[in-house]
Amino acid sequence: MRKRSFITKAGKTVAVAAILLWSLFPIAFIVMSSLKPGQDIFAVPPRYVFTPTFQHYVSLWERWGMFFDGLLNSTFITAGATALAVIACTCAGYVYSRNNSRLLNGSVIFLIVVRLIPPIVVTLPLFPIVNAMQLNDTHIVLIVLYATFFVSLGTVLMRTFIDQIPRELDEAAQIDGAGRLTVLRRVIVPLAAPGILAVAVFVVVFAWNEFLFAFIFTSTRAKTAPLVISEMIGSIDGIDWGILFAASTVQLAPVLLFVIFMNRYLVAGLTSGATKG
Repeated sequence: MRKRSFITKAGKTVAVAAILLWSLFPIAFIVMSSLKPGQDIFAVPPRYVFTPTFQHYVSLWERWGMFFDGLLNSTFITAGATALAVIACTCAGYVYSRNNSRLLNGSVIFLIVVRLIPPIVVTLPLFPIVNAMQLNDTHIVLIVLYATFFVSLGTVLMRTFIDQIPRELDEAAQIDGAGRLTVLRRVIVPLAAPGILAVAVFVVVFAWNEFLFAFIFTSTRAKTAPLVISEMIGSIDGIDWGILFAASTVQLAPVLLFVIFMNRYLVAGLTSGATKG
């Protein structure tokens, strides 16, 4: 038994180590490459001992100032999409959780099916509509699209979280004179906070890194950071890998720090929603 237990633990340890290596190696490679002198980035054999330099970051600031404008756009769009998606998912999840009907239960399947549709399928038909509404190259179109794209899965998640909250709390608040909105704001939202944070993390990661919608619906004013990075790759001056890795590191750092900071809330939220109380 002890031998079998040791083998099981060893197997789990190896599996976790392999997953961590698979996940962290690309990040480490990007960060290290952004600090290497240009001639050392793709040196053969690879040079793991080198004198760090911040010249690539200086060059990024001097030659690609639009990248930092893209970061500001990404920040504004991500914040707006997250707020809109969280509000919509919380309200919709509350309705689904507290109202039982065949129509609502059947529409849950529709929400899941919609989430499985590739974005490109709905993007091209939307282009003439967005163009007719004169919303091309605006922040609002990306905010609405990002929030809409995730609201289906977010609603299903929030329904699961709110299902864990006893209905007796709603009834007690209503007896005291609270309306539906008051119950939602004073009772449901505080108790469903882990779920709200989980939905927010998913939306932030998606909106911050999304490329397709930004590529099709923006050109100059609302251009996001991933779009500017793609322009670096297609630059007529050739690819400056040091600057590209520096830009990738700057673009990666905020969302990576956010996910690390929110990790315990995310795990707690997903765990609490995984079991039926």
